[in-house]
Amino acid sequence: MSKRPQFNSCPVASFVNDPTALLPTGVLPSDADHVLILQNPTAGRQNQQRRVQELQQKLRQLGLETTCFSDIHALTSKAKQAHHDGTLRAVVAAGGDGTVGLVVNHLPVGMPIAVLPLGTENLLARMFGIQSENAAQVIHQGSFVRLDAGEANGRLFLLMFSCGLDADIVDRLHKRRQGHISHWSYLRPILASIRSYRYPEVRVYFEHGGDSEPTTQEVAARWVFVNNLPIYALKIPIVPQAIGTDGVLDLCTLRRGSLPAALWYLAGILMRRHQRWKDCTTANVTSVRLESDHPVAFQLDGDPGGQLPVHIQVHPQRVTLLIPATAT
Repeated sequence: MSKRPQFNSCPVASFVNDPTALLPTGVLPSDADHVLILQNPTAGRQNQQRRVQELQQKLRQLGLETTCFSDIHALTSKAKQAHHDGTLRAVVAAGGDGTVGLVVNHLPVGMPIAVLPLGTENLLARMFGIQSENAAQVIHQGSFVRLDAGEANGRLFLLMFSCGLDADIVDRLHKRRQGHISHWSYLRPILASIRSYRYPEVRVYFEHGGDSEPTTQEVAARWVFVNNLPIYALKIPIVPQAIGTDGVLDLCTLRRGSLPAALWYLAGILMRRHQRWKDCTTANVTSVRLESDHPVAFQLDGDPGGQLPVHIQVHPQRVTLLIPATAT
């Protein structure tokens, strides 16, 4: 007779002094001992096979079984069976934030997900203090938090959505990507976007979160950010108040579009003053729709997401993520 693991959990995450520092809300059962690993062969700057092997060795020493996959469909099939049998400890995304997104988008709700950070940015792992050195211990301890997820045109994201100059850079980078990338890989796309991006206007329709009856508002912008978590590349604090367990997404729009405006906005963001400005709109939202009369690319968690129009909505407590047992 099959059994499914019963998680010991609380309904929402707890917080310490920093309101965005998420603490675990439950622990996996100790008898779930099978770890499935998805390795992204293109993550990071070089082949990371050695770190995956080191993780497997550490997990075996801790009494856990491991199986490594390079195909997401084969992993998903095995994960569903192991979850049904009650033996699934975790599915490990061995790569960057794009690999985490791939796993999240293929696994059903409730399957525990862990991260072995091997990519260029590793924003999700960085936020929770997950490193290659402590990944095995995080999986063994089994402490987890249930994170919200955003969905953009049917694709889930954990960190952020954006459209504007940054999304144009991401789109250009991935169109010419061949193999591993580094931070230097962004230089040529950045220069190309600065020369040619036209900052087209985007119409943003959004519904406020909260207990009141939903009402739709409209704003015009040249930059749009929709965050589930407060982290962004290079630690730029665009939406520092975002909390990944509150059942809403955090919207931030900037109205003006030009290179001088971009530099002005960047200065304001770094000083955390931009949200006081009249041409900046912020809101807690449950649903967002974006349209434009011109081609506008958008990005999800640092990977290309497609082009507008796009509909975004929130899925509360969609993802079970293993994190360190103590706050970082």
